[in-house]
Amino acid sequence: MASTWQKTQEFYNWILESGDPRTDPWPLVYSPVPVTLVFTSYLLLVALGPSCMRQCRQLQLRALLLTYNLAMVALSSYMFYEFLVTSVLANYSYLCQPVDYSRSELGMRMARVCWWFFFSKVIELLDTVFLILRKKQEQVTFLHVYHHGSMLFNWWSGVKYVPGGQAFFIGMLNSFVHIFMYGYYALASLGPQMRPYLWWKRYLTILQLCQFVAVAAHSSYNLFTECPFPDGFNTAVFLYSLSLLALFLHFYYRTYIRGKREKLA
Repeated sequence: MASTWQKTQEFYNWILESGDPRTDPWPLVYSPVPVTLVFTSYLLLVALGPSCMRQCRQLQLRALLLTYNLAMVALSSYMFYEFLVTSVLANYSYLCQPVDYSRSELGMRMARVCWWFFFSKVIELLDTVFLILRKKQEQVTFLHVYHHGSMLFNWWSGVKYVPGGQAFFIGMLNSFVHIFMYGYYALASLGPQMRPYLWWKRYLTILQLCQFVAVAAHSSYNLFTECPFPDGFNTAVFLYSLSLLALFLHFYYRTYIRGKREKLA
């Protein structure tokens, strides 16, 4: 007779072929076409937006930016709460947690917050739109575009195939970081008079770096244990976290170490 481990792997193989039947009909999840169109439109905006804005005046958008960033703080707070409370109520393990594919109340609650987290990555593409409209193209770096664009497909696949399980830790941690990140952006949108109160930008970057280290450690642990969660997803998350860690370390060095040396020179 097949062992429980073999049966679990067979079940995951079936899910990876067909998708989670609970989330498959949800908006933007049922097919890769919608998210691919969103991603393609985003790349076109990045490529063509700056040239289109050359003939236009720079927009300030202070009221819109403040509203947007406060809304993102609220959404991030909601998602962090849902990830945390649902995982506690469902007695989730931080070391090894399979996906609850049942239609139980907690199983569906976790799947729903995973969808909201995915959808938040669609909304966050507006970060780039606002930078282009404000003619701050120098901030639309490779790191910025790579991070925003890749998260779309990462979490589309997460919601379609593994909405919950090990993935909850990534969403919970990222939502927590984004509460502070969009709080920072909200303060910055109020104007230059807020600069004395934004001294903690460096520590926000350090918090982001700690996030990537934690996610990499969390996902890599299960590559060396028999955890009933697809190794392919853990491997992808581990490698993706390392790529972001490298890019953010480069950003940190360029901004806070080399930049400080150049100012003192």
